[in-house]
Amino acid sequence: MPLINSPTELTTSATDAILAIECAIIIALLRRSATTNHWRTNLWCSAFALLATASFLGALIHALELPKSIRIALWTPLYLSLGILVLLFIMGAVADWRGKVTAKRLVPWGIGMSATFLGLTALLGGKFIVFIVYVATIMLSGLAIYTFLAVTHRVKGAAVVALAILLNLAAAAVQASNLSLHLLFPFDHNGLFHLVQIVSTAILGLGVHLGMKSAQR
Repeated sequence: MPLINSPTELTTSATDAILAIECAIIIALLRRSATTNHWRTNLWCSAFALLATASFLGALIHALELPKSIRIALWTPLYLSLGILVLLFIMGAVADWRGKVTAKRLVPWGIGMSATFLGLTALLGGKFIVFIVYVATIMLSGLAIYTFLAVTHRVKGAAVVALAILLNLAAAAVQASNLSLHLLFPFDHNGLFHLVQIVSTAILGLGVHLGMKSAQR
């Protein structure tokens, strides 16, 4: 397959690939430092694995000149991965706040929300802005939870996770804009979105790691 003839699409692809590799490294580090709380470890590793999958698929979509049918076929599992990822994220937040039993009760609601998200995405022709709105809504809930956990000192690393969420919200704002910059290479709003997301993902991984010993419920 030939590479797409667009410098900004190629930088978007490259940043997607970096994000996928970063997630794989975070998973390996979380596995190495795993405590007896295997449920929490598996949940967050699954979330990072889904982000890695979506990022890898995004790297292919943005880099290659693909037939429309193949492009559509790749977007479907990408959006599915992101939908499940958001469900796991809010489950992780609620588990840190109220325990894993309460978090598990969110599964039916989360599946319904993910199905709605996928339906709206398909209805609007695969508009990525649908995902941005969906994630922003969940992230605001997560921000409230981790801010509370940080203030009450209930989970170590909660403040770090809250910072990662703030950066993710900033990344979403960048993605929804028409911003473009030339930083050695040209980046459009998608590439810049990934750059901010790379930083926020590293911070999130650190926050999750710090919380492993204190979130034992």
